[in-house]
Amino acid sequence: MKKVNPIVERSRERLAPLGTIESRTQFGGYALAVERVVFALVNNDALYLRASEPLREYITQCPLEPLVFRKRGVLVSLNYYRVDDALWQEPAHLLRLSAASLETAQYDLRHKQSSIRLKDLPNLSVRMEVMLHEAGILNVQHLYDIGAKQCWLRLKAVNQHVGLQTLLALQGAISGHHYAALPSSVRAELNAWFQRTVLMTLNPKSGRS
Repeated sequence: MKKVNPIVERSRERLAPLGTIESRTQFGGYALAVERVVFALVNNDALYLRASEPLREYITQCPLEPLVFRKRGVLVSLNYYRVDDALWQEPAHLLRLSAASLETAQYDLRHKQSSIRLKDLPNLSVRMEVMLHEAGILNVQHLYDIGAKQCWLRLKAVNQHVGLQTLLALQGAISGHHYAALPSSVRAELNAWFQRTVLMTLNPKSGRS
């Protein structure tokens, strides 16, 4: 049975109004995210919120410890701050500060995405960026919005030679993985969709009930 971290579960309960809180391992602990946007970390059984203007204002009155970890023998301080017992005892205040951390993370991500070109994503190249532009997909956000399958269909309409590897590459670009590192369940689902789509292309009647 998968071990459940009590701080992760406590955070999910207290911060549920923010949305569905996902967790993944990171920095020897866990990263907490809403719709893939990381706004908090759990490390050494403590919750750390990403810095935001409201959190900085709070820290001037109630100092919080920054998250520090060792990287190649050097201590590195991250822009995350430990939720102390006093803040845990103020659920409404904790929720407001967490919401500010999430909003700051979302803003930073949008700003970052606006400056990233398609070719900068995993698995994509300048040639693929040109192909995507020809298919009407002009930026990273558009790719994220329509998803790998619809993107592949648009590419297929302008280039009949795209295949399963292109579909996997697009999914990896969206999720931030090399296509070979995609989870086996994701690869299997995409492969099944690809096979059905190719079959319908070759024999349109096969798609009718």
